[in-house]
Amino acid sequence: MKAFYLTDPGKVRDHNEDSVTILSNDNGEYILAVADGMGGHKAGEVASSIATTHLEARFVSLDTLGTKEEAIEWLREVTKEINDKIFAYTFQNPDSKGMGTTLVVAIRTRDYVLFGNIGDSSGFVYKNGKLVKVTKDHTLVNLLVSTGELTEEEAKYHPRKNVLMRALGANDPIEIDIFDVDISVRGILLCSDGLTNMLTFEQIEKVLNSKDNIEEKIIKLIRKSNSRGGTDNISIAYLVSEDGEY
Repeated sequence: MKAFYLTDPGKVRDHNEDSVTILSNDNGEYILAVADGMGGHKAGEVASSIATTHLEARFVSLDTLGTKEEAIEWLREVTKEINDKIFAYTFQNPDSKGMGTTLVVAIRTRDYVLFGNIGDSSGFVYKNGKLVKVTKDHTLVNLLVSTGELTEEEAKYHPRKNVLMRALGANDPIEIDIFDVDISVRGILLCSDGLTNMLTFEQIEKVLNSKDNIEEKIIKLIRKSNSRGGTDNISIAYLVSEDGEY
Protein backbone atom coordinates (compact mmCIF):
# COMPACT_ATOMS: atom_id res chain seq x y z
CA MET A 1 0.00 0.00 0.00
CA LYS A 2 1.07 3.55 -0.68
CA ALA A 3 -0.44 6.39 1.31
CA PHE A 4 -0.07 10.15 1.19
CA TYR A 5 -1.98 13.10 2.58
CA LEU A 6 -1.70 16.85 2.27
CA THR A 7 -3.57 19.94 3.38
CA ASP A 8 -3.33 23.47 2.01
CA PRO A 9 -4.98 26.74 3.10
CA GLY A 10 -5.92 27.67 -0.48
CA LYS A 11 -5.69 31.13 -2.00
CA VAL A 12 -8.35 33.02 -0.03
CA ARG A 13 -8.41 31.86 3.61
CA ASP A 14 -5.72 33.23 5.93
CA HIS A 15 -5.56 30.04 7.99
CA ASN A 16 -6.30 26.35 7.59
CA GLU A 17 -9.27 24.84 9.45
CA ASP A 18 -8.86 21.35 7.95
CA SER A 19 -7.20 18.35 9.60
CA VAL A 20 -6.16 15.15 7.85
CA THR A 21 -4.50 11.88 8.85
CA ILE A 22 -3.62 8.36 7.69
CA LEU A 23 -2.54 5.62 10.11
CA SER A 24 -1.82 1.90 9.85
CA ASN A 25 -1.01 -0.90 12.27
CA ASP A 26 0.96 -4.15 12.21
CA ASN A 27 -2.12 -6.08 11.05
CA GLY A 28 -2.24 -4.21 7.76
CA GLU A 29 -5.26 -2.16 8.83
CA TYR A 30 -5.50 1.43 7.60
CA ILE A 31 -7.58 4.36 8.71
CA LEU A 32 -7.87 7.64 6.79
CA ALA A 33 -9.71 10.77 7.88
CA VAL A 34 -10.40 14.31 6.71
CA ALA A 35 -12.12 16.90 8.92
CA ASP A 36 -13.18 20.35 7.72
CA GLY A 37 -13.69 22.69 10.66
CA MET A 38 -15.97 25.71 10.92
CA GLY A 39 -16.36 28.58 13.37
CA GLY A 40 -14.75 31.95 14.06
CA HIS A 41 -11.65 32.83 16.10
CA LYS A 42 -9.81 29.76 14.72
CA ALA A 43 -12.35 27.53 16.49
CA GLY A 44 -12.82 25.53 13.30
CA GLU A 45 -9.27 24.29 13.31
CA VAL A 46 -9.66 23.30 16.97
CA ALA A 47 -12.78 21.26 16.15
CA SER A 48 -11.18 19.46 13.20
CA SER A 49 -8.03 18.79 15.22
CA ILE A 50 -10.08 17.30 18.07
CA ALA A 51 -11.70 14.95 15.54
CA THR A 52 -8.52 13.62 13.92
CA THR A 53 -6.43 13.60 17.12
CA HIS A 54 -9.01 11.57 19.03
CA LEU A 55 -9.47 9.19 16.12
CA GLU A 56 -5.70 8.65 15.97
CA ALA A 57 -5.44 8.07 19.72
CA ARG A 58 -8.24 5.51 19.71
CA PHE A 59 -6.82 3.69 16.69
CA VAL A 60 -3.29 3.34 18.05
CA SER A 61 -4.69 2.02 21.35
CA LEU A 62 -6.11 -1.02 19.52
CA ASP A 63 -4.29 -4.18 18.47
CA THR A 64 -6.88 -4.70 15.74
CA LEU A 65 -10.18 -3.25 14.57
CA GLY A 66 -11.58 -6.78 14.58
CA THR A 67 -14.50 -7.89 12.44
CA LYS A 68 -16.45 -5.58 10.17
CA GLU A 69 -19.26 -5.41 12.72
CA GLU A 70 -16.81 -4.55 15.50
CA ALA A 71 -15.21 -1.83 13.35
CA ILE A 72 -18.61 -0.27 12.60
CA GLU A 73 -19.49 -0.19 16.30
CA TRP A 74 -16.05 1.24 17.13
CA LEU A 75 -16.48 4.01 14.56
CA ARG A 76 -19.87 4.94 15.99
CA GLU A 77 -18.46 5.04 19.52
CA VAL A 78 -15.48 7.18 18.50
CA THR A 79 -17.74 9.60 16.62
CA LYS A 80 -19.88 10.10 19.72
CA GLU A 81 -16.75 10.64 21.84
CA ILE A 82 -15.47 13.29 19.40
CA ASN A 83 -18.83 15.04 19.45
CA ASP A 84 -18.81 15.08 23.26
CA LYS A 85 -15.27 16.50 23.28
CA ILE A 86 -16.21 19.34 20.92
CA PHE A 87 -19.30 20.23 22.96
CA ALA A 88 -17.19 20.15 26.15
CA TYR A 89 -14.61 22.47 24.59
CA THR A 90 -17.35 24.89 23.53
CA PHE A 91 -18.80 24.89 27.05
CA GLN A 92 -15.38 25.68 28.53
CA ASN A 93 -14.57 28.28 25.85
CA PRO A 94 -17.69 30.37 25.14
CA ASP A 95 -15.91 32.34 22.39
CA SER A 96 -15.84 29.15 20.35
CA LYS A 97 -19.63 28.69 20.38
CA GLY A 98 -20.82 27.59 16.96
CA MET A 99 -17.68 25.66 16.11
CA GLY A 100 -17.94 22.27 14.52
CA THR A 101 -16.43 20.00 11.91
CA THR A 102 -17.24 17.57 9.16
CA LEU A 103 -15.63 14.14 9.27
CA VAL A 104 -15.10 11.57 6.56
CA VAL A 105 -13.33 8.34 7.52
CA ALA A 106 -12.28 5.23 5.63
CA ILE A 107 -11.10 1.91 7.06
CA ARG A 108 -9.31 -0.67 4.94
CA THR A 109 -8.37 -4.12 6.21
CA ARG A 110 -7.63 -7.41 4.46
CA ASP A 111 -11.30 -8.37 4.86
CA TYR A 112 -13.39 -5.23 4.40
CA VAL A 113 -13.55 -1.57 3.39
CA LEU A 114 -15.76 0.89 5.28
CA PHE A 115 -16.53 4.58 4.93
CA GLY A 116 -18.09 6.85 7.53
CA ASN A 117 -19.35 10.37 6.94
CA ILE A 118 -20.77 13.42 8.71
CA GLY A 119 -21.09 16.67 6.75
CA ASP A 120 -19.91 17.45 3.22
CA SER A 121 -16.35 16.11 3.02
CA SER A 122 -16.21 13.35 0.42
CA GLY A 123 -15.11 9.73 0.24
CA PHE A 124 -14.35 8.02 -3.08
CA VAL A 125 -13.20 4.63 -4.29
CA TYR A 126 -10.84 4.27 -7.26
CA LYS A 127 -11.11 1.13 -9.39
CA ASN A 128 -10.29 0.30 -13.01
CA GLY A 129 -9.34 3.92 -13.67
CA LYS A 130 -12.69 5.23 -12.42
CA LEU A 131 -13.40 7.42 -9.40
CA VAL A 132 -16.77 6.79 -7.72
CA LYS A 133 -18.18 8.78 -4.82
CA VAL A 134 -19.33 6.63 -1.90
CA THR A 135 -20.47 9.13 0.72
CA LYS A 136 -23.60 11.30 0.71
CA ASP A 137 -23.31 14.97 1.68
CA HIS A 138 -25.36 16.20 4.63
CA THR A 139 -26.20 19.53 3.01
CA LEU A 140 -29.39 21.49 2.48
CA VAL A 141 -29.07 21.31 -1.30
CA ASN A 142 -28.52 17.55 -1.24
CA LEU A 143 -31.71 17.22 0.78
CA LEU A 144 -33.54 19.37 -1.78
CA VAL A 145 -32.17 17.23 -4.61
CA SER A 146 -33.32 14.04 -2.87
CA THR A 147 -36.86 15.44 -2.55
CA GLY A 148 -36.92 16.60 -6.19
CA GLU A 149 -36.98 20.33 -5.35
CA LEU A 150 -33.61 20.92 -7.05
CA THR A 151 -31.82 19.26 -9.95
CA GLU A 152 -28.18 18.14 -9.64
CA GLU A 153 -27.17 20.99 -11.94
CA GLU A 154 -29.10 23.61 -9.92
CA ALA A 155 -27.51 22.30 -6.72
CA LYS A 156 -23.97 22.96 -8.04
CA TYR A 157 -24.58 26.71 -8.16
CA HIS A 158 -27.11 27.16 -5.37
CA PRO A 159 -26.22 30.10 -3.05
CA ARG A 160 -26.76 27.89 0.02
CA LYS A 161 -24.84 24.86 -1.26
CA ASN A 162 -22.51 24.89 1.77
CA VAL A 163 -25.25 24.90 4.43
CA LEU A 164 -24.77 21.72 6.49
CA MET A 165 -27.59 19.66 7.95
CA ARG A 166 -25.26 17.58 10.12
CA ALA A 167 -21.84 18.25 11.70
CA LEU A 168 -19.83 17.25 14.77
CA GLY A 169 -20.32 19.90 17.44
CA ALA A 170 -23.63 21.01 15.91
CA ASN A 171 -25.87 17.98 16.48
CA ASP A 172 -26.38 15.98 19.66
CA PRO A 173 -26.93 13.09 19.46
CA ILE A 174 -24.89 12.59 16.30
CA GLU A 175 -25.19 9.79 13.76
CA ILE A 176 -22.43 8.81 11.34
CA ASP A 177 -23.47 7.27 8.01
CA ILE A 178 -21.62 3.99 7.38
CA PHE A 179 -20.94 2.60 3.91
CA ASP A 180 -19.81 -0.98 3.34
CA VAL A 181 -17.73 -1.10 0.14
CA ASP A 182 -16.53 -4.02 -1.99
CA ILE A 183 -13.01 -5.06 -0.97
CA SER A 184 -11.75 -5.16 -4.57
CA VAL A 185 -11.24 -1.38 -4.89
CA ARG A 186 -7.73 -0.27 -5.77
CA GLY A 187 -7.71 3.12 -4.06
CA ILE A 188 -9.47 5.27 -1.48
CA LEU A 189 -9.54 9.06 -1.67
CA LEU A 190 -10.95 11.38 0.99
CA CYS A 191 -11.12 15.16 0.61
CA SER A 192 -12.64 18.35 1.94
CA ASP A 193 -14.98 20.37 -0.26
CA GLY A 194 -12.09 22.69 -1.06
CA LEU A 195 -11.17 20.10 -3.69
CA THR A 196 -14.60 19.09 -4.99
CA ASN A 197 -15.81 22.71 -5.25
CA MET A 198 -12.89 23.51 -7.56
CA LEU A 199 -12.48 20.32 -9.62
CA THR A 200 -14.99 17.94 -11.19
CA PHE A 201 -14.82 14.23 -10.43
CA GLU A 202 -13.57 13.72 -13.99
CA GLN A 203 -10.72 16.19 -13.47
CA ILE A 204 -9.68 14.42 -10.26
CA GLU A 205 -9.91 11.05 -11.99
CA LYS A 206 -7.66 12.25 -14.83
CA VAL A 207 -4.91 13.16 -12.35
CA LEU A 208 -5.20 9.82 -10.56
CA ASN A 209 -4.86 8.04 -13.91
CA SER A 210 -1.62 9.87 -14.75
CA LYS A 211 1.84 8.28 -14.59
CA ASP A 212 2.87 10.52 -11.67
CA ASN A 213 3.72 8.96 -8.31
CA ILE A 214 1.23 9.24 -5.45
CA GLU A 215 2.81 12.36 -3.93
CA GLU A 216 2.92 14.16 -7.29
CA LYS A 217 -0.74 13.35 -7.93
CA ILE A 218 -1.95 14.85 -4.66
CA ILE A 219 0.25 17.93 -5.05
CA LYS A 220 -1.07 18.38 -8.59
CA LEU A 221 -4.69 18.18 -7.39
CA ILE A 222 -4.05 20.92 -4.84
CA ARG A 223 -2.25 23.09 -7.39
CA LYS A 224 -5.11 22.70 -9.86
CA SER A 225 -7.64 23.63 -7.15
CA ASN A 226 -5.65 26.74 -6.30
CA SER A 227 -5.27 27.68 -9.95
CA ARG A 228 -9.08 27.68 -10.22
CA GLY A 229 -9.44 30.06 -7.29
CA GLY A 230 -8.56 28.09 -4.17
CA THR A 231 -11.53 29.61 -2.34
CA ASP A 232 -11.32 27.18 0.59
CA ASN A 233 -8.84 25.00 2.46
CA ILE A 234 -7.99 21.86 0.48
CA SER A 235 -7.24 18.51 2.13
CA ILE A 236 -6.71 15.11 0.54
CA ALA A 237 -5.92 11.64 1.93
CA TYR A 238 -5.14 8.92 -0.61
CA LEU A 239 -4.43 5.21 -0.15
CA VAL A 240 -3.72 3.00 -3.14
CA SER A 241 -2.72 -0.65 -3.46
CA GLU A 242 0.18 -1.70 -5.64
CA ASP A 243 0.09 -4.63 -8.02
CA GLY A 244 -0.43 -7.90 -6.19
CA GLU A 245 -1.60 -6.31 -2.93
CA TYR A 246 -5.03 -6.82 -1.43
